Formats: sequence, structure tokens, C-alpha cells
Amino acid sequence: MTLPRRSPGKIYLPQGFSFSAACAGIKASGRLDLGLVEAAPRTTAAAVFTKNRVVAAPVEIGRAALAATKGRVRAVIVNSGNANCATGNHAYRSCQRICGATGQLLGLPSEEVFPSSTGIIGVPLPTEKILPTLATLVSERGTTRKHLDQFVRAIMTTDKRPKLASVRFRSGKETITVLGVAKGSGMIHPQLATMLVYLFADAVATPADLKRLLRGTCEQTFNCISVDGDTSTNDTVLLLASGQSGGRLNDGSRKQFADALGEVCQSLAEQIVSDGEGVQHVIRLSVEQASSREEALRVARAVAHSLLVKTAWAGADPNWGRILAAVGASGVAIKPDTVNIFIGSQLVCRNGASCPFAERKAHRHLAKPVSDVRIILQRGHANTKFLTTDLTADYVRINADYST
Repeated sequence: MTLPRRSPGKIYLPQGFSFSAACAGIKASGRLDLGLVEAAPRTTAAAVFTKNRVVAAPVEIGRAALAATKGRVRAVIVNSGNANCATGNHAYRSCQRICGATGQLLGLPSEEVFPSSTGIIGVPLPTEKILPTLATLVSERGTTRKHLDQFVRAIMTTDKRPKLASVRFRSGKETITVLGVAKGSGMIHPQLATMLVYLFADAVATPADLKRLLRGTCEQTFNCISVDGDTSTNDTVLLLASGQSGGRLNDGSRKQFADALGEVCQSLAEQIVSDGEGVQHVIRLSVEQASSREEALRVARAVAHSLLVKTAWAGADPNWGRILAAVGASGVAIKPDTVNIFIGSQLVCRNGASCPFAERKAHRHLAKPVSDVRIILQRGHANTKFLTTDLTADYVRINADYST
């Protein structure tokens, strides 16, 4: 797993997509809060959604639309500042009206307009502010980096910085581009995370291909990060393929595409974690020698979600006992006397017990912006990498004031 906070590098825009953004007045700040993507005809799509049982209206409607169109999407409409969730029938009516109006302006059926929302839960979506803004949104769409940047800023909530990544590769005579944009900094938990992620490619691909590739990629990237252990009602990862490059997924190019998609999603996952609310320290957590990957993930999540562990990391405190206790509380049938824990290069817990180590050196390691913690279970041969963070007073302040 590479360093978080890395620069996304050069951003390439795939063919077949245009972007725009506007201020509809949803956010009291007056910042951009409405974004639009138009996709070329015959664009295929696949998506994965939150596992929370409380689900926002746009998630329900987006999932149903993908099923109705058999994986076809021509437009994406996103608002920030309001989750459009837990307001009864109003949420569904609002979402349907916005999709219908957007489709009408673009000359598309409403089922081909994919909706997303992010923001505060339980407040009615101000549809009367959004509908009059749609005409401006449609008229100002474009294919430049400036248009893309405005779209990315329109989907942000508590994010401190925009999140983008892209990869370009040759497939035969064609060049295929994969671009990803994301929002997310709080309510991050590996059930996707509190995030919206939009992935754009100009390859020719079937919805079935996209679905299979997306699920595998998310399992290795977005489902291996955590900031606070909370699962959002609105999480969505949407992958669109316009086909405009002419490059088709075949036996050779499918792996190239999977690698490119994985690289983009890994970069976005790292950017999300490093931009976590109040985050001062990113922890690269490694769980090794588990009996299965699922077992390793279970231990990683238990440690990553422990408030005592996370607050120790906030103080760069090498309190390995908290880590060991979290491993024991994970539900995995470990043998305590086989667990080893490393902070950086130092062994701080040998076979479930204390051992001599340089505490100041361990403190200095945890005080870095990015540090490493390894947990070795000695139960098998399965390993996993997991990105997580500390928990600071700033996180409490940001979320205590969120709705007011």
C-alpha cells in the first residue's frame, strides 16, 4: 500500500463526458452545491452502494434506474449540503422531479439520469431551489479541466480538498483513459465509506464487465479504509464507460483496465483517508498471518474503530496494550500468546506480552503524518492492508457543529 496524501498527478479527461456545476442555494455558505455530468449515447454503467439499512432516496432510485435500463446511464445529477434522506415521501418525490426535469432538458428519459445526494440527514431537500438552477447547469456543461474541477467542488461537503485521479494506457491502437473523482472525509467505514465516487472511462465495455471489475476493485480499495467507523446512508461508487475511445475490453486489455481502475480507486481511497475530518495521523495498518483474508479484515476493522486506539494515535502514544485489547475484542479466535505487534520497525509486543523497546522512538514514529503498525497473528498465511486514522478534538468539533 503506497503513501497516502500523494499527488494525484496529471489528470486526463476521458472522451464522452461533459461536466458543469452551479450554486442552487442548498449550502448556506453560497458555495457550489449542484453538479452535472452528461455522458455520450450508449454509455454503460455499474454501481455499488451503501450497506446501511437506512438508505437515502437517490440510492434507491439510482439502483432501480440501473436495473430498469440494464446498466445504461446518460447523465448524473449530484447535490451536496443535503442527503435527501429520512424525510418520507418528500425525498422520493424530490429526487424523481429533479431526474425528470434534468432528463427533459437533456432530451433523455428520467431513468437514464442517475441521482446522488450528500449532506445533512432529515432535512427536506429544497427542490424549489434546485429546479430553476438546472437550465444553467445544462447550458454551462463542458469538457475542459475547469468544468471538471467545478463539478468536483460542487460535490464536496466537509472535504478540505478535491479528490481526483486518472490513468491512461494503450490497448492495441487505442488509448483508454480512466478518471475518478470523489468526495468524502467523515463517516468513513469499509461498508463503502461516506463518500460519493464517480469513475469515468472511455473504453467499450458491457455493464456485466463493469460490475464484475468494480466489485473486485472496491473490495481491495474503498472497503479497506476507515476514519470513524460510521456507515453513510448515501454511499455510491458509479462506474461509467462511454466507449468513445473505441478500445474494447478483451482478454488482453481487461487486465490493463482492471489495473488502471485499481490504481485510480487506490489513489482516491488514500486521498479520502488523508483528508479525514480532523485527521493529523494516517496509519498504515497491516494484519498478517491470519487464517483468511476475512479474518484479517475483521481484526483490522476492530483496531481501526477502537476509540481508545485512535485517541492514542492522536497523541502519538505507543500504547500497544490498547491495540492488543482491540485484537482480542474482534471476535476472531486468536491465541493471545501468539500475537506480535510492531510500531514502525520496533517489536513492541512479543507473544501477547510486553518486551523492551525504545518508547521515544515509537512515539516519534507515530508522530509522523503517516506511520506503520503491524499485527502478526501467527494463525495462517493471509494478510491485509488497511488505511485508517487517529481521532482528534477537531473531529469532535467539526461533527458537533455540523448541522448548526
